Amino acid sequence: MELKVAKRKAETLVEALPYIKRFRGKTVVVKYGGNAMVDRQAKEAVIMDLVLMRFVGMRVVVVHGGGPDIADYLDKMQIESEFVNGLRKTTKDAMEVVEMVLSGKVNKEIVAGLNFHGGSAIGLSGKDDSFIKAKKKEMSVNGKNVDLGFVGEITSVKTKVLQNLLDDDFIVVVAPIGVDDEQNSYNINADTAAAEVASALNADKFLLLTDVEGVYDGDEKVSRLTPAMIDKMIKSGAISGGMLPKVECCTRALNGGVGQVHIIDGRMEHSMLLEIFTDKGIGTMIKMDNK
Repeated sequence: MELKVAKRKAETLVEALPYIKRFRGKTVVVKYGGNAMVDRQAKEAVIMDLVLMRFVGMRVVVVHGGGPDIADYLDKMQIESEFVNGLRKTTKDAMEVVEMVLSGKVNKEIVAGLNFHGGSAIGLSGKDDSFIKAKKKEMSVNGKNVDLGFVGEITSVKTKVLQNLLDDDFIVVVAPIGVDDEQNSYNINADTAAAEVASALNADKFLLLTDVEGVYDGDEKVSRLTPAMIDKMIKSGAISGGMLPKVECCTRALNGGVGQVHIIDGRMEHSMLLEIFTDKGIGTMIKMDNK
């Protein structure tokens, strides 16, 4: 029995070898959020995956969310919170909490976990070197302008600080906080921030960890997609609801120069390794039609 298990492990390593060779030295951006940040076992598995990816030579950037922690601290401080089309209205008081939680708590917890397992990680927010510049996000609902407060949209991403840290073999952990020319801080949607960072770095892979197994067409999960296929599925209604902004984010990343995008279930232990280092993968891979 032990020999059979050992053989299966050896076969897994052999299957992974060409992928390890292919992606050594390549840049991978991971959006980390959802239940994978809440469930203890899933969280530990994500940390281990990230460290292994770095150990086999990948240049790893992690952009994280932190919604549940933000909600908890806003409740503790009795600061009311409201969502509009999935975006949290962020007053000045709420923005202070958002920045404290994302940059001071969540970011450093991820960094500490990576470092504990030998990953050599450093945490940043977009305010460091002002590498994520942002402006106030404008939104209209039913023809009326809605003031979202300090919710921002990215205007530019400077990559110098990221590239320098990646060149020094660090895993870079990014809190999605942007800053404008007047030093105002902005709360940035983590999916959007990750896609913009991946585009700015011309990342070879962008992994979007979600709470679903991938993109579905009816009851069937689709393993491979292109932007053209996504357009058809949106028009047919196969892609809708919460998946719609995610695939749009993925398409923007591809148009921005990212090689491949993967939507995978972050709740499944070691989902990133299974997606990257196995022939079949487990999620949905999206790439340009001609690649």
